Amino acid sequence: MDALNRRAIVGRGTPEAAWQTWLRRHPLRAASAAGLVRAGAALHVVAPHPDDEILGCAGIMRQVSRLGIAVQVWAVTDGEASHPGSPRWPADSLARARTRESEQALRRLGIDARRERLGLPDGGVATHETELAATLGARLQPGDTVIAPWRLDGHPDHEAVARACLRASKIRACRLLEVPIWGWHWAEPANGGFPWRRAAAIALDAADRQAKADAIQAFRSQLEPDADTGNPPILPDFALARLQRTFEVVLQ
Repeated sequence: MDALNRRAIVGRGTPEAAWQTWLRRHPLRAASAAGLVRAGAALHVVAPHPDDEILGCAGIMRQVSRLGIAVQVWAVTDGEASHPGSPRWPADSLARARTRESEQALRRLGIDARRERLGLPDGGVATHETELAATLGARLQPGDTVIAPWRLDGHPDHEAVARACLRASKIRACRLLEVPIWGWHWAEPANGGFPWRRAAAIALDAADRQAKADAIQAFRSQLEPDADTGNPPILPDFALARLQRTFEVVLQ
């Protein structure tokens, strides 16, 4: 079994109750959105699939935006492979639907974020990793902050995006932050697989939490079961519970 298979996203994963019990006993270091960005620079959120930008750091985007920092969202893929074999969701229709959902979600956040599609293949980002790093590197400016999924998040596209962002950030002297998304699923609190020393919590107020919840609801293609295939939602309630806390976590 290779390292990625050990991070498989199967079953129900680690329940949120287990994370909450651990976090009560081992509180994370607190940080602020203001401490993540530099005045006059920009925040780049690099999303492997439409919804990752919201699931990982919707609250942080809102807080950074309130500071007057420009927010750029990079849609690496259109998420066209999330429903393989579904008559209801052929790839081209799904790509259009997920793009609309992401745009609507950003509007629901109430921020002035620019979103740009890169059109890499869903499920195949690793084969375009060098291309992605070059594309980002051409647009980043020294001092910018980049948010990407955790480099050990468990999904191949998430991990490829993280590696490309790391490369581009180093070249352009940018700050890279990582956010666990599916990492909360496969990791367990006490087994040493989670990088606690790098983790910091950004508290979300009630308005930020509500805006994030509203934005998540825009992703109907991921929240509803597929009647044609009988498959459950891509984002079931037990997964959402790990991503709708009173704080968001960044790895610094």
